[in-house]
Amino acid sequence: MLDYAQLAALAAVHRRGSFDLAAAALSLTPSAISQRLKGLEERMGTLLIRRGQPCVATVAGLRLIQHFEGVMLLEAALTEGLPTQSPATIRIAVNADSLATWVLPALAEVEGMLFDLVIDDQDHSQDLLRAGEVSAAITSQPGPLQGCDTVPLGALRYRATASPNYMARWMAGGAGRDALARAPALTFSDKDGLQRDWIAAQFGTGAGFAFPTHRIASSQGFVEAALLGLGWGMNPEPLVAAHLRAGRLLEVVPDTALDVPLYWQFTRLTGPAIAPLTAAITRAAARALL
Repeated sequence: MLDYAQLAALAAVHRRGSFDLAAAALSLTPSAISQRLKGLEERMGTLLIRRGQPCVATVAGLRLIQHFEGVMLLEAALTEGLPTQSPATIRIAVNADSLATWVLPALAEVEGMLFDLVIDDQDHSQDLLRAGEVSAAITSQPGPLQGCDTVPLGALRYRATASPNYMARWMAGGAGRDALARAPALTFSDKDGLQRDWIAAQFGTGAGFAFPTHRIASSQGFVEAALLGLGWGMNPEPLVAAHLRAGRLLEVVPDTALDVPLYWQFTRLTGPAIAPLTAAITRAAARALL
């Protein structure tokens, strides 16, 4: 039998990144956390945490953390409604645009569960699920992923948008290749490929070319930057529809939406325990996505 107090210490060190923060989260001393982790590593016969700034789990450690968190979710589901029940925590990877547009109402529908959200690009969130860093993910990758189930959610529509003043300054003659190669863009992070995907859709798959870009890791910041004329960017339609109707933003090329399909993926072990969350995510997606 595994010692779940030791597993809790392991998970806390990895999730919080240090022994001191893990100790605070579990109301223990750092020495107690260290002793529990040492005992677990001796029992498993392998290193489970790489000490550093931050501390991170090894591959073996991640497997144990994934098992522990899955069991905690199952136990919470089993004891639902009992006076001693404490809320379970589920760690979810979600892209910032979904969080800003439709995911939070879904989470608000679910009772008796705490959420630890990891913000990552939809093209890369599946990697976190594969590595055992999260128990569920909103991703653009349909899978299949070993040990996981996938639920299609629909597509989030994006519009390439910029302010009228920006368009007059940078693209008065239209959004051709030359103009786009000079005009400042908006990029969420180095993982963000939406701008390149949209360019490829307009000019063909071989239309890759460099363009200057600001990096702004905020969905609302993206919209505000576009309104202020800082650059052009791919904004989710729910965030810019009113601005487009009012003329505060324009499409860089009219009627050239980019639809990004999204999927809800979760580990099969935790599927029954998070069924209410899956139902809420599916309902919210049906209301908000194409």
